[in-house]
Order: sequence, then C-alpha cells, then structure tokens
Amino acid sequence: MALHVKNIKGMPDLLPSQTALWQYVESQLQQLLNSYGYREIRMPVVEYTELFKRSIGEVTDIVEKEMYTFPDRHGDLLTLRPEGTAGCVRAAQQNALLDNAAQQRLWYAGPMFRYENPQKGRQRQFTQFGVETFGIASADIDAELIVLAWRLWQRLGLTNSVTLELNSIGSLSAREAYKTALVAHLSNVKDQLDSDSQRRLETSPLRILDAKSPQTQALLVDAPVLSDYLDDDAKEHFSQLCATLDRHGISYVVNPKLVRGLDYYNKTVFEWVTDKLGAQGTICAGGRYDGLVEQLGGKSVPAVGFAMGLERLTLLVEACGVIPEHLNDQDVYFVIAGDESVQTEAAFIAETLREALPTLRMTMHCGGGSIKSQMKKADKSGAQFALIVGSNEIDQQQVTLKPLRSCINSNNETIEQQSLGVDALVAVLQRYLLNE
Repeated sequence: MALHVKNIKGMPDLLPSQTALWQYVESQLQQLLNSYGYREIRMPVVEYTELFKRSIGEVTDIVEKEMYTFPDRHGDLLTLRPEGTAGCVRAAQQNALLDNAAQQRLWYAGPMFRYENPQKGRQRQFTQFGVETFGIASADIDAELIVLAWRLWQRLGLTNSVTLELNSIGSLSAREAYKTALVAHLSNVKDQLDSDSQRRLETSPLRILDAKSPQTQALLVDAPVLSDYLDDDAKEHFSQLCATLDRHGISYVVNPKLVRGLDYYNKTVFEWVTDKLGAQGTICAGGRYDGLVEQLGGKSVPAVGFAMGLERLTLLVEACGVIPEHLNDQDVYFVIAGDESVQTEAAFIAETLREALPTLRMTMHCGGGSIKSQMKKADKSGAQFALIVGSNEIDQQQVTLKPLRSCINSNNETIEQQSLGVDALVAVLQRYLLNE
C-alpha cells in the first residue's frame, strides 16, 4: 500500500484561502513599523541551545519541556528557535549594532517552534512577529511600543476587542527580594498548592502568581505584594509610562500578578488580551529586559520589546468579523474566445494591462474551454469584471469589459458592458477598481 505522508502534528499547512488574510495583517504591521522608523532584521531558525538556556532560563517550561533540541554531526546541541528575542539580541550584539551606545529599533517575523499540546491558537510551529528596541532606558520607548500596538488594533478594527494589562516587576534585585518573601510565605502552605505551583516554588516562584488553580489563587490573597518591593527608579519609570498612556487616551488595567514567563524581564511588562478566543487570550505581550545583552556576553544595554503570534491575531480578526471585503478576490478574469492566434494576442494585452496597472489583480484563463465554462470560472474567482477577447475584438483592437457584479466608483457612477481600446480600458479600470 502507498504510504500517505502527512504534516507533523501541530505544524499545519496555511492554504491559499487563508494566506490573503495573513498577507493583509502582515502588510499592516510592516507599514506601521516603517512609519515609526523600525527596520527589519532576519535571524536563522536554528541557534546554539546555550543561547536559549542563558536567556530564557534553564528552569523555565520552554527550556525544560518545549524546545526542539538535537545534536548536529559535530555533537553541538542546536535548537529550533522557540522565541525571537534571544536570537535578535545575539545578532545585534554579534554584528556590532549595539556598539557605541547605538540606539536600534528592529522588527522580525518568522516561524518559531515549541513542543506543546496543539490547540486553536497554539501550535508547535507558529509565526511570531517581534519588535525589539535597544539603547533607550527611559519610559518613553516603553510607551511607544504600546502605542504602536494600539495603532495596529485601530488599523485592524480591534480596539474594542482587546484590553491592555500592565505591571512593573522592578529591578532584578527587587525581584529577588520579593521571590524570597513569596517563597517563605507559600512554603507554609506548600501542600495546598496545585502540583505545577509546588514545582514552580523551587524553580520560578513568580509564575505561581498567574496560576489557574482557584485554590492556589486563594492562598495568594495574603501573600506579599510585588509593588511593595519596587525601588524608586522602577516606581518613577512606571509612573511616567502610565502618564504617557493616559495622555494618549489608552486605557489599561494594572495587573499586579502579571509577571511574564521568561527570566529576562525587568521593570515594565505588558499584555494585550482578548475574551474573543477562549483560553488563548493573550494577543501581544512584552516588556523591558535591560540585563539580557550583558547576560549574553555584551555590555549593559537597556532594551524593551514585544511579540505577537500571527495565528492568534488572524483568528481574532476572523472572530471579530473585521476581514476586509474581497480580500481573496481577483479584480479581473481574462476570458479568451478564439484560436491560438487570439490567445497570443490576448496574452500580450494582459501584459500591457499589468504594466500599466501594477496593482491590478488579474487572472488570465489558460488551457482552453468554452466561453460558458470560462465565465463560470470568472464568476467563481470573485472578480469584478471579465475581460473578453475574441477574433472580433482583435480585428477592432478592442477588449469587451463585462461587469460580473454591481460596480460603483467614487463618483457613484455605475458601469455597463462595453468594448474599449486598451488605453480607454486602463482608464476605466483605474476609475472603478483602483480609485486612481
């Protein structure tokens, strides 16, 4: 029997019916980041495992349970990247982008890999869009990143579907002092904690703050509060951030239990969350990581960034019903009614139109077939118009323009079927399709 090879669990295909939405979201992100002066960086998919152990933390769930790690032929341990920040820091440092206290605003996009239980909005291969800034210690850059994300929600029509949660986790020394107090408090009730929290008490106690167990949350009511351990610098930083967001009119919730799951964060942490996707409610998350560059062997460089998973973001766009109309449709379907000489001339006309109208979405029919069958394909393509070329049109140096749907231009004018020369056709398509 033939062996039917399938995709790996948690690593789904993205089909043509889905990619138009992805391209739309990606283009909105890229346009927005360009308008803020951010530049793209591209890092390899595979890094040395040590990079993630040193950055994410050896006792985190990602490193302990979720990374795809393997030895190469020389015995070096390599890992498919589980997140983008560590690789971006490594690339910026290695390529001298951070020398002489240089400021950098960078973005990247690409596949990440984590061995998780696949579910809607959470896959083993997922696409992460990340933004990282270096060399700016003040709260204004923290605010810029949050405002930038807010602008994206505006562009995508999601402002009423997301909520911003903020917290400050202070300096590394403040966190260590708080960890000591939290562990001392919870150790007295360790046997009442859920199993994950019991394990985290020894490895990453701050993660207990966002435990899902109601019983564990009840035990945290009287626990020490992180905000009581913040130094004056962290308090002032957070106050400036909040003041800037207030001035922009961006509402937020201060969540004292928000700590993020990676060891490298300090001071600001934030998440944009939604209630439209069930359990997978975090859409965008990030924070400040001033010690990571030094931790990876470089000089001390302040840094802050965020990341979002495009799978989850596109799901939210779908769930909120804000997909632009005709996203997958063609503008024009080219129908050919004639022999090979007509096909040759029609192909030349099609390329003339593409040269004159570079953004025109046009499918040219290939492979022959009756006019009736071609018109069915034209209608199925979602095209606004069919362009028909036969021997009569070739003799008269014209193309028949047939509306397939009601089409009204910006002046509220409709259009009827007509035959036009190529120059006139270009003008009509500009007016009715491209608003030029």
